[in-house]
Amino acid sequence: MASAAADLAARGARVAVQLVQRRGVSAGGVRKMSLPYSSRTLLSAGKVQEVAEACDRTSADAAVFVAALTDHQQRVLTKVLGRPAVSLSDIPLVQGGRTTPVPAPSRRRTG
Repeated sequence: MASAAADLAARGARVAVQLVQRRGVSAGGVRKMSLPYSSRTLLSAGKVQEVAEACDRTSADAAVFVAALTDHQQRVLTKVLGRPAVSLSDIPLVQGGRTTPVPAPSRRRTG
């Protein structure tokens, strides 16, 4: 998380809140460890709500995810959060006032 925050700062962003989706902590979570994250949002419903509340509370311009989002996840999260949801790798690097585009990662299409 710290390196992601530093990377965002290097790209010209201000990090307002950092949240972690944890799995495997509770007995129920341990049983779900072998299951994939939500193909719709990447997060649990409760974590999506927590992210939405944090975005509203801090008047965030965007929600940045360390994990790569599929196009579908990006669309759903953008709609649910009411602001752009992007992957860290999608944010261009700003150096000396010049923007260097970040190559788009290949994405697995879902839905």
